[in-house]
Amino acid sequence: MLSELYIENLAVIQKAEIPFTGNFNVFTGETGAGKSILINGINAVLGKRVNKDIVRSGCEKAVVTAMFRGLSGETSDKLKEFGIDCENDELMITREISADGGSTARINSRTAPVSIVKEIGETLIDIHGQHDNRILMYPEKHIEIIDGYAELGDILEDYRTSFRELQSTARKIKQLSLSEQERQDKLEYIRRFIDDIGSLELDSENEDSEVESEYVIASNSKALADVIMRSKMAVSGYEDSEGIAEMISGINSELSDYAEILPELSAISERLESAMVELQDIGDELSGLYDKIDIDEERMDYLSDRREKLNSAKKRYSCTLGELISRYEEYTSEAEAAEDCSKEIERLSERKKELLIEVTKKAEKLSELRENSAEKLTECIAEELKFLDMPDVKICFEHNKGKLTSNGMDIMEMMISVNPGEPPKPIAKIASGGELSRIMLAIKNVIAEKEDIPTMIFDEIDTGISGRAAQKVGVKLRQISKARQIICVTHLSQIAVMADNHLLIEKTRSSGSTFTNVSKIDGEQRISEIARILGGELITGTTLDTAAEQLNGREKIYNEILGRKL
Repeated sequence: MLSELYIENLAVIQKAEIPFTGNFNVFTGETGAGKSILINGINAVLGKRVNKDIVRSGCEKAVVTAMFRGLSGETSDKLKEFGIDCENDELMITREISADGGSTARINSRTAPVSIVKEIGETLIDIHGQHDNRILMYPEKHIEIIDGYAELGDILEDYRTSFRELQSTARKIKQLSLSEQERQDKLEYIRRFIDDIGSLELDSENEDSEVESEYVIASNSKALADVIMRSKMAVSGYEDSEGIAEMISGINSELSDYAEILPELSAISERLESAMVELQDIGDELSGLYDKIDIDEERMDYLSDRREKLNSAKKRYSCTLGELISRYEEYTSEAEAAEDCSKEIERLSERKKELLIEVTKKAEKLSELRENSAEKLTECIAEELKFLDMPDVKICFEHNKGKLTSNGMDIMEMMISVNPGEPPKPIAKIASGGELSRIMLAIKNVIAEKEDIPTMIFDEIDTGISGRAAQKVGVKLRQISKARQIICVTHLSQIAVMADNHLLIEKTRSSGSTFTNVSKIDGEQRISEIARILGGELITGTTLDTAAEQLNGREKIYNEILGRKL
């Protein structure tokens, strides 16, 4: 249960330490005093989404800390799942909201993701706000009430797993089937491409550059042979003609004869010797190059044709030779896969039939469980409503079956008859605000008996009710608080007097700023607050006497009402 709440710089609340008892706790205060801020603070510490505007003006951050004691088994299991140690069966959760929009959370002083805080928070407190009554106004939400009562979470998730696979399989079949003509058109293009590029027998992405290089040499082979031969003849000579190398050899021989007379000639002779060696090497290389040049007209024709085909293919498909090879390999695989498409459709269709049978059976099982649970649920709600001064109200669920959806095949709408003899009609159309509040309280109480959540918070459950009905609601909340902690925000004295712990929310102004204080009240102070609720600003002696009478007589009223119920 929630034992204490600490709030700092949350909207108009500068600082507040709020103690709770394990039974029935009630908040009262004038409209606008800040009761909704308390609920927002509790939501924040439970990991719910918060807005940076909740931070008190001029402050860097807001801090909300909640202390829980007497943890439920579900909470303990969840803490173990996340590896969180919990000493003395106590749990402290802190949420800090920065004015710049960021937030951090801590569990027992250890930083934790907000997502984990939210999961743990769902096992700690169940908050019923005014917006929860709207669930009754939306027929599509009514099935959630039955599922919660019947505890169908695991069965529903198993169904949804199969249903999602069915949807996925159906989508795949549809995609393959709807694109059949487009696929055939593309397949025809792919096959033409494969035939076209396949005929080229490409095996290297550099073949075009290699062919081009050889083609340029071949197309200039005659001129190359001529210039190489003339160069060779100039260097090495030919038949009776003397080449440069032989001429240098003769000159060098003559110079060496006079080297003793002019020593400088020795160095020149050595250089000429080196030049002769180089020229002889050049002559040998020119001979080798000349021998390599093969003036082959047939090869020339092949190179010319191959060059034209490769360039034409690259231009035709606007890509490089490497890209042509990659696309050819890709299209070949795609063509093979396309051939298996019909087989894939056939396989998926068979799987779809199997899944449809499986999903239908699971939906029928869900439908049966919901049908049975709806009957039991309406009986339990009717019992609660009798106690809440609605003995003539008849509740039932109109159960229709439609197409398979993520929730099964059921369409279930809560119907209500408020007067004897009247046929049931949609609750959203005929129930008043007060009736909705009491019906939702009845539903919450019935479902809570199946849950392990130790704390229930009711934010203005008294909407639209007064008098005897309000008294019944107060007694019912106190009765529930015998089994679990109840925290309630109310404007009604009939509910407030039934609380074990009365907390007053007051707004004050000081130095141009607004402050909200939260304090535990008892004795004369509590009588005054009950009198304020009864009489407004004008509190008379009679009003105070009535307030005191309600407080002093609450045990008698409680026992009498429960006695009449028995």
